[in-house]
Amino acid sequence: MKKIRAAVVGYGNIGHYTVQALEAASDFEIAGIVRRNGAENKPAELAPYSVVKDISELKDVDVAILATPTRSCEEYAKKILAMGINTVDSFDIHTSILNYRNTLMPICKEHGTVAVIAAGWDPGSDSIVRSLMQSLAPKGLSYTNFGPGMSMGHSVCVRSKEGVKNALSMTIPKGEGLHRRMVYVELEDGASIEEVAKAVKADPYFASDETHVFAVPSVDDVRDMGHGVNLVRKGVSGKTQNQRMEFNMSINNPALTGQVLVNVARASMRQQPACYTMIEIPVIDMLEGEREDLIAHLV
Repeated sequence: MKKIRAAVVGYGNIGHYTVQALEAASDFEIAGIVRRNGAENKPAELAPYSVVKDISELKDVDVAILATPTRSCEEYAKKILAMGINTVDSFDIHTSILNYRNTLMPICKEHGTVAVIAAGWDPGSDSIVRSLMQSLAPKGLSYTNFGPGMSMGHSVCVRSKEGVKNALSMTIPKGEGLHRRMVYVELEDGASIEEVAKAVKADPYFASDETHVFAVPSVDDVRDMGHGVNLVRKGVSGKTQNQRMEFNMSINNPALTGQVLVNVARASMRQQPACYTMIEIPVIDMLEGEREDLIAHLV
């Protein structure tokens, strides 16, 4: 059976764990890694693979896994989809997902390609759990409580601010879906913590949450990639009230994101040309193996 040829675009935390997930999947082969600096200072673990500056330098790519910051996903996706290559990404600005989907949809239809967007653990796998819970209790309330743990998207956002050398954003759950953001920054020489804090709190990533910003000598001394989620729904099934369901998960953040990206890369090969979120894709399409074997084992 022909293996799926996947390229990984970006090689930060998510790219690193995505490569590991691809290596563990018997139905994939790695077509290559796209890095800003190409093969310059090529990490030892990438020795078996082609490392290039542009995906056009790779051959026979079926799907590109965009392990890039959220705010660059659209630029990469537009270009790569137009080349006839599927894309998947972990875009994580919840309020912009629908607009992003609508932007990529006509490109996918025109070029016969598939994009799967917002495919991490939240948005992503948690979105599937939330959807299932709502189907089981159609009337009611759902609460998503994150953490305590490191938010990769928020940390990347802070690192983009002027005067920031390095940053860590921790998510602390307050309950009932409310959160506190604890942001730790290493400042560039001469930078002002007051100005950095102002810029961080004004960003859409942080504007709706209670946010505290602290200067620290070393972000690496406080970094922990662990994270977690607690999903709760209380509602009504039919006309019966007080149905309560709960889902808990404790994870290594980038490792789970990398695994989800590989899962949806597989699923992208089984969909018709369009742009999808994870709740639109059958879960079975994300799993390695024959459909009948999976049904016999899981149902």
